[in-house]
Amino acid sequence: MKTERLYQQNVYLKQCESTILEVITDLKTMKNLGAKEQPNTFCLILDKTVFFPEGGGQPSDIGFINDCPVSYVFEKDNIVYHQLASPSSSFLGASIENACGKTVTCQIDWNRRFLHMQMHCGEHILSGMFYQEYGGVNRGFHMGSDYMTIDIRLEEKPEFTHFTEDMVSNVERLANKAIWSNVPVSVHYFQKKSEAEVFPVRKKLEIEENISIVCVGSKDNPADCVACCGTHPSTAGQVGLIKIIRMENYKGMTRFTVKAGQNAYNHFVLEHKVLTPLCERFSAEPHQLLEKIKIQEKKSSAVRKELYELKKKMIGNEIQKIESLYASLSTNVLFPPFKGSFSNPIMIQSYDYFNTDDLQTLGRHVTASIKGLLILVCEPALTVLLFSNGKPDCGQLVRENADIYQGKGGGNATCARAIFTKTENLETYLDLLEKHLR
Repeated sequence: MKTERLYQQNVYLKQCESTILEVITDLKTMKNLGAKEQPNTFCLILDKTVFFPEGGGQPSDIGFINDCPVSYVFEKDNIVYHQLASPSSSFLGASIENACGKTVTCQIDWNRRFLHMQMHCGEHILSGMFYQEYGGVNRGFHMGSDYMTIDIRLEEKPEFTHFTEDMVSNVERLANKAIWSNVPVSVHYFQKKSEAEVFPVRKKLEIEENISIVCVGSKDNPADCVACCGTHPSTAGQVGLIKIIRMENYKGMTRFTVKAGQNAYNHFVLEHKVLTPLCERFSAEPHQLLEKIKIQEKKSSAVRKELYELKKKMIGNEIQKIESLYASLSTNVLFPPFKGSFSNPIMIQSYDYFNTDDLQTLGRHVTASIKGLLILVCEPALTVLLFSNGKPDCGQLVRENADIYQGKGGGNATCARAIFTKTENLETYLDLLEKHLR
């Protein structure tokens, strides 16, 4: 038994009428054949199909057989298996098990198929250019939903040891030039390896029979020629566009992340949406944008450094001020900003120009001088930071009291913080602390 693959005769065929030869419902049998472990599914073997089974780095087609969704298609021993979701009602007016001999309509998801054709043909052209220009051999290929990866090792031309940006740009340019020339893409089927070897394939043939050769361009001067079982458009122009978007080292090779066809167009649209407002913001043309951003970053860096030094000086002044206030307690006289009792004084300092990190730095620098409780308030963040020598316990003051006023936070005995959502809640919490420690 062998499935007739109609996509090999006409890759643009979107549907067909087929006869069911076998129904497989046993999950263990399906798994052994190669089906995906999906609940409530079954497999069909048909006499002929338009569905491309997964292979050669290309995902399988999906679609419908009658009204049942086809989620996965795979092949084994020249038989194509279609994995479908079990129908909620009877299949063709009969149970699934009794569907053999029935005629069904197969319908592929054409948009997905054509995108795979664009991507796979684009991969061939790009790999061919890597090989022709620099002796780069394709050692791995994976096709995802919106991009593909190609793993290239520089092997055939020892003068090239690593890829440069200029080399990659040259390959990309030549690949798109081949696409724009709209050369024909032909597929040739051979029973024996010796027959297929008349074509100038870039990779040595590893199989002995049932070989399909994909040739982009003429046999005498191809953009690429290689054995492949995937689906491809009839002309290179239908790929539309190919774009390398990333290059990285990978297991001694170079992995290229690539977009082609509709995906390359979508990538351009997205980048255009991002680039256009950036150009407007910096009053620059696209080719000037990076330089304008570098100039702006340099200016911003200088401003940040200036701000850092200024804030550092301000924090230093504030540290001296607080330490001086604590030193004044040696007179045994309690005066503002201290509250509470002389034995357990509370100092509250509020700021609208320091953030919580600044106040954390300030508090830690004056820890040795603290007597009683130091409270630093970050007004914009509605945050209270508590500092002490451990008595009173700052963490305990937060844990036992902050949530009463819809605050949250935590800390340890010498340092804690409480964050509030309303100014009145923060002020009430401070009033509570003063009365509690008075």
